[in-house]
Amino acid sequence: MSASIPRGSVAHWIEACRPRTLPAAIAPVLVASALAAHDGRFGLVASLLCLSFALLIQIGTNLANDYFDFKKGADTAERVGPRRAVAAGLIAPEVMRRAMITVFVAAFLVGLGLLPFGGWPLLLIGLASIFCGVVYTGGPYPLAYHGWGDVFVFVFFGLVAVGATYFVQAGGVSDNAWWLGALIGALSTNILVVNNYRDIETDRKADKRTLAVRFGSTFAEWQFVAAHVVGVVALTVLWRGGLWGTVSWAILSLVALIEGVRQTLELRRAEDAPALIRLLGRTGRHVAVMALLVAVVLVS
Repeated sequence: MSASIPRGSVAHWIEACRPRTLPAAIAPVLVASALAAHDGRFGLVASLLCLSFALLIQIGTNLANDYFDFKKGADTAERVGPRRAVAAGLIAPEVMRRAMITVFVAAFLVGLGLLPFGGWPLLLIGLASIFCGVVYTGGPYPLAYHGWGDVFVFVFFGLVAVGATYFVQAGGVSDNAWWLGALIGALSTNILVVNNYRDIETDRKADKRTLAVRFGSTFAEWQFVAAHVVGVVALTVLWRGGLWGTVSWAILSLVALIEGVRQTLELRRAEDAPALIRLLGRTGRHVAVMALLVAVVLVS
C-alpha cells in the first residue's frame, strides 16, 4: 500500500473491516429471506434491517478481533495471512477501540428497529450477539482463545442469523429455517477452520487454544470434512421434507459435494501459508455461492 496513505485512512478502515468475511453475514439473511418469500411471508424492511444488523455485527467483531488480538500479543510479525490494522501500525489501538464500540452501538440501534417486527425476544438476541462479538477475543474468557470460536460462528452466523431473520418476517421459526441455519452455519464455520489451521503455530505461541491448536491439524482436517457433511445432510433433510424437488436437491448436493472434496484436498495438500490463504478465499466464496443457489431455488 502506498506510503502516502495516512494512518487511519479510508483504505485502512476498509481493510480492517475485512470485506472478504462479509459473505458470512450476508448469506444467512439471504437464505432466510428467500425462505420467507417461498412461504409468502417476505418483508423487505425487516429483511434489510436484519442485513444491516448482521453486517454491523460482523464488522464490529472484526474490529474487536483486530484490537484484542493485538492487546493479547497474538498478532506478531510471525503471523501469516491478511495483516491486522493495529498490529501493522495503520490504526492506533485506542482509535480502533472507539470504532469497535461505535459499530456495536450502531448494531444495537438497528436492532431496536427490529423490535416492532419480532418483539422483545429480539432484544435478547441482539444483546447476546453484541456480547459474543466482543468476548470472541476480548474479556477474561475470550471464546476464540478457548476453542469456542467454532461454536460461536455456527450458532450466531448460522442458526441464530437464519432463524431470527425468518422470525421477524414470518412470525415464527420453521424446521426448514433451522436446517438452512445449520447449512450456512457449517459452511461458515469452515472459514474459521481454515484460518485456525493456517495459524496453528502462531496461535500456540500466543496461547490461543483454538480447536486446531488443542487437537492438532488432523482433527482440523476432519472437522472441515464434517462441516461439509453437515451441509449435505441439511440439503437432504430439506429435500425429504419437501422444500425443494429432486432435481434441485441433486444440483445443490452435487455442487456442495464437488466443492467440498476440492476444498478438502486443497487443505490436505497445502504446503504453505499462501495456499491456505487462497483456500480461505475459496471457502468464503463457497458460502456465498451456496446461499445464492439456495435462494434462487427457493424463489423460483
